[in-house]
Amino acid sequence: MSEFASTFIAHAALWILLAFSIASWALIVLKALQAMRTGRADRRFERSFQRAADLDAAARLSEGAETDSSRAQVAAAFFGALAHAAHGHEPSPTCKNLCERALAQRIRKARRASEQGLAVLASIGSTAPFVGLFGTVFGIIHALSAISHRASASIDVVAGPIGEALVATGVGIAVAVPAVLAYNFFVRRSKTLSADLDDFANDLLALAEKRDFKLRTEPRPGTVPASATPLRKETAREALA
Repeated sequence: MSEFASTFIAHAALWILLAFSIASWALIVLKALQAMRTGRADRRFERSFQRAADLDAAARLSEGAETDSSRAQVAAAFFGALAHAAHGHEPSPTCKNLCERALAQRIRKARRASEQGLAVLASIGSTAPFVGLFGTVFGIIHALSAISHRASASIDVVAGPIGEALVATGVGIAVAVPAVLAYNFFVRRSKTLSADLDDFANDLLALAEKRDFKLRTEPRPGTVPASATPLRKETAREALA
């Protein structure tokens, strides 16, 4: 292989690693901002939901909730399905099936949104060290080729070029470590979010089952009721107890 080709490949590997680093850090920042925004919105919705007097009040609350809140989106999907079933005068088993399907779809959508971009982080974390090693190999080839032209193998001649070639491996590891750590963190957060939404969905179903999946007023399909009569002793706070 020519000296020009080996030098070009070694430098190209460094540029690729630079692009990997920029992409991974951009994703890390965006995912962190998304997680913070969703977390704050979920906490605000949870506090409001706990203060709801009954199922109908919780339905009205979810209608105007923040779109950043994954819990609010799950609640809106649930009450939308409940309202649709109520408008069609469906029996309770059918209402429950419709609500369960709507909740499952909304939770899967929330999980997909939380996992968006993680495949890129995983790919960068797994390939960056090999890209660095690839650059190092061709850097060493270039260094050995340069040494052979000098017709000398002293430590002064060998150490400098070989040390420069090993930089690519170090850069590859430095790019991969934060990508892998961020990937593991966000995957764990996605699983936790999904489990929390599953618990929240089960609480909503339990609350609705106490009411036989009926709201006090019969709304238009796809909407939540505009008014409600309080339940006896059941409150939305029970859903988060």
